[in-house]
Amino acid sequence: MTGELRVVGTAHVSAKSVEEVRRAIEEFSPDVVAVELDPARYAAIRKQARDPSVQDILEAKNFTQILVQWILAYLQRRIGLDLGVEPGAEMKAAIEEAESRGIAIGLIDRDINITLRRFWKSLSFFEKLKMLYALAVSVVSIDGEEIDVESLKEQDMLTMAMDEFRKFSPNGARALIDERDAYLAHQIAGLTKGHSRVLAVLGAGHVQGVMKYLDAPKTLPPVQELTAEMKSRPWGLIFGVTVTALFLFLLLAIAFSGVGLEVLGMALLYWVLVHGVLTAVCTLAARGHPLSALTGFGVSWFTALNPLVAAGWFAAIVEARIRKPAPADFRRIFEAESFSQMMKVPLFRVVLVAALANLGSTLGTILYFMFIFPVLGIDPGVLITQGLSNMWTAATGLFSST
Repeated sequence: MTGELRVVGTAHVSAKSVEEVRRAIEEFSPDVVAVELDPARYAAIRKQARDPSVQDILEAKNFTQILVQWILAYLQRRIGLDLGVEPGAEMKAAIEEAESRGIAIGLIDRDINITLRRFWKSLSFFEKLKMLYALAVSVVSIDGEEIDVESLKEQDMLTMAMDEFRKFSPNGARALIDERDAYLAHQIAGLTKGHSRVLAVLGAGHVQGVMKYLDAPKTLPPVQELTAEMKSRPWGLIFGVTVTALFLFLLLAIAFSGVGLEVLGMALLYWVLVHGVLTAVCTLAARGHPLSALTGFGVSWFTALNPLVAAGWFAAIVEARIRKPAPADFRRIFEAESFSQMMKVPLFRVVLVAALANLGSTLGTILYFMFIFPVLGIDPGVLITQGLSNMWTAATGLFSST
């Protein structure tokens, strides 16, 4: 027997949504209130979460992903501050109202860490670049922007916003919206089998997708598919190996082409300078310490050739030793009311230094291969043809002599 279900669609930074949730619980008198939270976010709302240690964050080494998570949280908090509502206030209200009435609470969202990992791994390289650019623009422009949150709960506006996000990042939309719609539907369906009256409190963006799955449960993908670790090609490793191979090939082509050792030396010098300068500049752009920038400059030429290490890791280690981030920094990041406040938190500065230093090194590799031939004043076609010909002659001569 399936119980009765009522769904309340909310905006996560809306005072009106808080009242709608409280009123729905009072009117419907459910046996269980299902909230769009996982255990980690539930603990955070209840102020029971354990902050990760500084060492945990530094050892994770996924600095860009961490930075994206922090900036997204900051943007949501800023919207909430502008509207006078704490982000997630409607979920907190649902929990408090249910507890005051002795009603069970169901945590129905997918683990946030699984969602973030699947989201980041699902993005193509260009989607990641677009995402980082959009976040940077949002941080700069949010101060003067007025946002009508209530309009986002209206179906036409909601559909338009969802369609825009799908155009912007199809893979990201699948991980953040479609997969979670399916997971939420699984959890709600399970609750309706064990309770006579279920009230589900969901973000308005999930209501249509969840109801579509509940109306056609046979279309639901297995839960295991939604929670499994996403397998993706190791693009970072592939990129690193390709860069190393290209650079070594370039050096060999120059060495055997007969253009002279001076050109070979200049090619090596430009490799060191281009990577070092861009890494140092990006480190300083993150307001990193000069010693962190110097460290990035010193190691970038090598890390660009080694896919197992990154310049940002070394710059972050130096930055952490200088800034000495404390365990309380993690909470200070999520409580910051402006980006300038976040920049004053040592831990945020360390992660930003790591992410931007890595970006500088990657830009160095791209620009090097784009401009090295014009800078050296040589024709790549002639260089490669002559270099390969001379290498072949040298190799055949070596084998014939033996």
